[in-house]
Amino acid sequence: MLVIIDNLKRHVYKLSHEIGKRDIANYWNLEKAKIYICEQFESYGYKIRLEHYVVAGREISNIIAVKEGIKSPSEIVVVGAHYDSFCGPGADDNASGVAGLLELARLLKDQTTNHTIKFIAFDSEEKPHFGTENMGSRVYAKGAKDSNKNITGVIIFDSIGYYSETPRSQKYPPIFKLFYPHTGNFIKVVSDFSSNALAKDIKKYFKKHSTFPIRSVTAFRFFHGINLSDHGSFWREGYKAVHVTDTAVFRNPAHHKMNDTWDALDYESMSYVIKGFYFVLMEITGGCLI
Repeated sequence: MLVIIDNLKRHVYKLSHEIGKRDIANYWNLEKAKIYICEQFESYGYKIRLEHYVVAGREISNIIAVKEGIKSPSEIVVVGAHYDSFCGPGADDNASGVAGLLELARLLKDQTTNHTIKFIAFDSEEKPHFGTENMGSRVYAKGAKDSNKNITGVIIFDSIGYYSETPRSQKYPPIFKLFYPHTGNFIKVVSDFSSNALAKDIKKYFKKHSTFPIRSVTAFRFFHGINLSDHGSFWREGYKAVHVTDTAVFRNPAHHKMNDTWDALDYESMSYVIKGFYFVLMEITGGCLI
């Protein structure tokens, strides 16, 4: 686990502290982040494909690393995280998600899976692009649908690094606070009703292999707090997708602020989450578990 912890911390530190703000206004930082993510994927032996498109006169890119399945390579599981930030260094949102994405790619690089896994770092998730055609995940999901890609499940990591054992540290939209714990020490899987089976499988397999607390919520897409990341882009195209999160603004007081910094995150808890999702991905892609 120490190696996972060190790698997660290294990635978050690089993206949020050394590179810093990652948005169109800080375009060269976006480019630095892209180069760093590509270098990490390539160091694990993956070939990289860049999906370019233009926003505000600037070329930006989704970064795609592919692990080919052995028996059913046309069946694809997407694991994604956005690498841009909003109004600050974005350690939790979303250097943490990218760090988790990279570490899962490393852990799975030499494993055999029946289905193909695509590890994708998306650009332009944050405002002012959120909910528009300029979102990197929107560009990718629409293209996948247009080319009839058989994506059987999508897992989006967005804000996975902030945990607290303090009572009342967890907030919720009004309706959910009646049913969920108020200590922010768990990871959450968010889905709509069409993706509920995927969420149930993820929770089942995570709990099979990990004792780290995991919660799930399934609700209508229009409920506040349900459609707040790249998973919504895949819902729009009819794909089953979930959002894996520490709940961001509902837990982390530094969300979208300048003090969302690398030293405020809990890398040990992050490592348990990523180790758990290593087993989740092995289970849902038909990997060989010993």
